[in-house]
Amino acid sequence: MVKLSIIIPTLNEAAEIEETLQALQTLRQQGHQLIVTDGGSVDKTVTLATPLVDLVIHAPKGRARQMNTGVQHASGELLLFLHADTLLPLNSIDLISEAIKKKQWGRFDVQLSGRQPLLRLVEFMMNWRSRLSGIATGDQAIFVQRELFEKIGGYADIPLMEDIELSKRLKHHGRPACINTPLITSSRRWEAQGILNTILLMWRLRLAYFLGASPEQLIKRYQ
Repeated sequence: MVKLSIIIPTLNEAAEIEETLQALQTLRQQGHQLIVTDGGSVDKTVTLATPLVDLVIHAPKGRARQMNTGVQHASGELLLFLHADTLLPLNSIDLISEAIKKKQWGRFDVQLSGRQPLLRLVEFMMNWRSRLSGIATGDQAIFVQRELFEKIGGYADIPLMEDIELSKRLKHHGRPACINTPLITSSRRWEAQGILNTILLMWRLRLAYFLGASPEQLIKRYQ
């Protein structure tokens, strides 16, 4: 079985991190590696994570930097980048092992945790758009052969859209494996500012990025 290194970037994720890591303990017991790369949390994130992972690494703030730092300490030949508020399917390692036989990288479909009907449309659009474009987002738990990740230079050191930028370069080596079995990711981001407002914001950001806006400009709008 291929050894997986799961890299989880965190910043003040005490409310979510314990549940996420508890769900990964079976994989850890099977010999897969769990790494948390923390960007300077001031809550209990690090304290909660430490007994549940193989490594907690303090890294420069920013998801791209944190994930690249995690790769430097990874021992697996396959890398998976997981958000701190996301739960993988129970059979995730079997699904990934099958997918990686045919593709060098891939991602999961998404199911949002909330019950609002509009979130079902958000899920559908995220998964449909990803299949059509071959672009994955961080919410979808991107996995990639370590050799390929290092070959293309890892994540670009940008404050936003690092997942889309990575996907574009990975596509030069083949389209992603799209795993139908969904992971569950928190809908808190969508619900905090309103689902419609968040949809419109994300569409505007992605359109601006496509038209050439820099991630440094976009992060100001996102925040």
